[in-house]
Amino acid sequence: MQVISTTKAPGAIGPYSQALKVGNMLYASGQIPIDPATGALVEGGIKEQTRQALLNVQAILAEAGLTMSNVVKTTVFMADMADFAEMNQVYAEFFAAPYPARSAVAVRALPKGALVEIEIVACSED
Repeated sequence: MQVISTTKAPGAIGPYSQALKVGNMLYASGQIPIDPATGALVEGGIKEQTRQALLNVQAILAEAGLTMSNVVKTTVFMADMADFAEMNQVYAEFFAAPYPARSAVAVRALPKGALVEIEIVACSED
């Protein structure tokens, strides 16, 4: 097992890792829309927050030598399911066919008042 950590994504703020690589699988913790340069939640609505969460995912993947094309499963947590269409527009900018499997769920609240959190599972071709 290998711990994956990068300063190009928000650091863990609790007893967890940004990601763990086990064999050819990468399991990343959920990413909220924190700008790693400032440590603050990005300004704007669901589109801006989705973009930042996915940029954080990309940074973790890059640290592990992977890209978005290696993602096989995502889970999208949203504070309001009414934001689904706008989240989906931005999400589609980051993935190409064959798209990863995905779950999208509404939750009561997310850390720091975020509107979205995205976690991924990726697989290398090793």
